[in-house]
Amino acid sequence: MSKTQDTVTTSHPRSLLRTKTITICAMLCALSVVLARFIIPMPNDFTRFSIEAVPIFLSGMFFGPIAGALVGFAADFIGCLFTPFGYNPLFCLPPMLYGICGGLFGPWLKNRTSILRLAVAFLAPVALGSVLWQSFTLAAVYGKAETLFLSWVGFLSTRSIQFAVTYVLDVVIVYFLQKSGIFRAAKL
Repeated sequence: MSKTQDTVTTSHPRSLLRTKTITICAMLCALSVVLARFIIPMPNDFTRFSIEAVPIFLSGMFFGPIAGALVGFAADFIGCLFTPFGYNPLFCLPPMLYGICGGLFGPWLKNRTSILRLAVAFLAPVALGSVLWQSFTLAAVYGKAETLFLSWVGFLSTRSIQFAVTYVLDVVIVYFLQKSGIFRAAKL
């Protein structure tokens, strides 16, 4: 490589960082879509056991809450293209919360990762977003107005079990990925 080419390549670290960030975020978004729609079976139209939140959480943890929220939004929007229901913006809040919480808790998790710290970091998006918000939104969109409360309680009970399982899986997967050293090796 000539001296001129070497200078051009290394003189713009910010553009390299932006390109790397966008590339990794796009790969994490694609991974989330694949994990949500193609790998995990869905027992019915409203229940699916998936680990789609892991890549979204990691994007926030690596690049901050804004990048995490954008990856969560993009993964939800793109994933909806593969379902017969179409896109409803009310359902994009939980995936965005995973990215935001990953970004907010990221500095706290990078230095000393533990199961307990990860459990705390995942608690808000699971409890507030995936269980409460999404259960209410499913009841409002697909339930009847006169039985809205009963629909919400029904969704809440089934989704609580579903997300208790995925909550544990998400925490354990991120913990083992962090402890494996793969993120340090990739300089993330």
